[in-house]
Amino acid sequence: MTLPMFPDAAPVLPEIRPARRIKGTVSHLLAALGGDFPTEEVASLAMGFDGVAGDYHAGPTRKSGGREPWYPRGTEIRNERQISIVAADELAVAAAQMGIDRIEPGWIGANLVIDGIPLLSMLPPRTQLFFEGGVTLRIDGDNGPCRIAGASIAKNFPEMDETSLALSFVKAAKRRRGVVAWVEKPGVIASGEAVTAHVWEQWIYPAG
Repeated sequence: MTLPMFPDAAPVLPEIRPARRIKGTVSHLLAALGGDFPTEEVASLAMGFDGVAGDYHAGPTRKSGGREPWYPRGTEIRNERQISIVAADELAVAAAQMGIDRIEPGWIGANLVIDGIPLLSMLPPRTQLFFEGGVTLRIDGDNGPCRIAGASIAKNFPEMDETSLALSFVKAAKRRRGVVAWVEKPGVIASGEAVTAHVWEQWIYPAG
């Protein structure tokens, strides 16, 4: 396919995948209301433009950390990590690779567990999640696993070497740790609610 606005140059576009919709279900709701990132199950999630009310990761901005080496640590930046979303099937694979029987979503600070969307952690940036109750979340991207979350998991397996187990999470959960999102349209999410992922057109930008 060529670009009609540049007929002389006739550049070739990469393969373009059409937009699609994928349906899933909310199976668990969690919030970090205790001043730290681990979350506990709640009956519903009230979402404003700042995220989950009272949650550890709520707010319009956040401080940069190791994920943003291009800024001095502690720089105030836009908070695109208001909501953490995971899938139970992906966590089960990560747990098996770590040699443990489970990874509870709350141990790693998840707010939502969504079932029925294959390869949830691979949903591309810009994907919208439309919940039947009216909330819309916009995915920023995958949530890279870190040692801090690994250490939170390791605390629940005192019979194992804490350092080794924490480090193993980084490798085992790569592209399986879910995604982070921000609130595009506020409202309340209920357990068991249907959700539709709107994946926009996709392509790989060609190297120049």
